[in-house]
Amino acid sequence: MKQIPSYRGTLRCHQLNVPVCIRECSGILVFGRRIKSLAFSTDVAIIKNINADAIIAVYPFTPQPAITQAIISVTDVPVFAGVGGGTTNGPRSVRLAEYAEHQGAFGVVLNAPISNDTISRIKEVVDIPVVATIVSDQQDFASRIAAGADILNVSGAARTPEIVDTIRQRFPEIPIIATGGPTEADMLRTIHAGANAITYTPPTTGQLFSKMMGEYRDRF
Repeated sequence: MKQIPSYRGTLRCHQLNVPVCIRECSGILVFGRRIKSLAFSTDVAIIKNINADAIIAVYPFTPQPAITQAIISVTDVPVFAGVGGGTTNGPRSVRLAEYAEHQGAFGVVLNAPISNDTISRIKEVVDIPVVATIVSDQQDFASRIAAGADILNVSGAARTPEIVDTIRQRFPEIPIIATGGPTEADMLRTIHAGANAITYTPPTTGQLFSKMMGEYRDRF
């Protein structure tokens, strides 16, 4: 193994690091940037202090350009922005995708219920990757790819490795992002199944503060 010099500093030594095992991914090249790890967060404090290769900014509310802009303005790495697919769909998702590209997003992420027609319409107006979310091995992967999905984002909870393997067997060339799971063993299973990049969910600011405040209390 090559020795890699490291500088952590004093004030920034609490930076969050994604699990080292994610380095085993092949990565996905997007506009010349190799992306292996994506942090799943919309917390700008977390986003500013994590070493992930990219941010995947999806959340359980109607997508809002102000949120996308806030995240893009804070981070130093590419942002893949959620533009709907569930409650928000159709022409609104198309407009959100186009606007996200203008804001500087590296890609747009669509949730599982999105229609193939909407995927096709988004592909007509953006020149960034369209990422379609897959939650089950019963979904029609081929129709998503035919509609224009550039990357598949597998989020199948405990079944994620199996879904990744099913997709990889049928579509060996399609780029796959996948949720890594709670442990490094889970992440490695997903990587070995064929995922090119892993989404990592960092601890919340509340969890981090709880640990830090406990250490502070121990001093008194």
